[in-house]
Amino acid sequence: MKVALASDHGGIHIREEIKGLLEEMGLEYEDFGCDCEESVDYPDYALPVAEKVAKGEFDRGILICGTGIGMSISANKVKGIRCALVHDVFSAKATRQHNDSNMLAMGERVIGPGLAREIAKVWLTTDFEGGRHSRRIEKLTNYEEKHEK
Repeated sequence: MKVALASDHGGIHIREEIKGLLEEMGLEYEDFGCDCEESVDYPDYALPVAEKVAKGEFDRGILICGTGIGMSISANKVKGIRCALVHDVFSAKATRQHNDSNMLAMGERVIGPGLAREIAKVWLTTDFEGGRHSRRIEKLTNYEEKHEK
């Protein structure tokens, strides 16, 4: 599995934790920044990562900002992305099993580093169940296709 990773200034510390987790898990990843604590605009980091995941250059993407909200909204603007904003382990598992999420967003100001690592690990190791859930994902994909600009 190949993972794209990014944060804005509000998520740089948890991004470092997630990089350590990815290394421990032996997963290939690329860090797309940011590399500062000065204010930056989250779409400048979320959108390029989401585009790379949507194009298949990466299997999954993880985004972190202060709340995770801006990153998840940005990523979900990209066709083919199902970015889940998650702050608990149950939701991390459910969004993979039921929603086949291909991107994860978290908020550094909402959760701590230990929980962020647990969430990411569960999200990275949980498979999509398919079955009735596939029909629902297909409906989303069909909607995107019909409403493409």
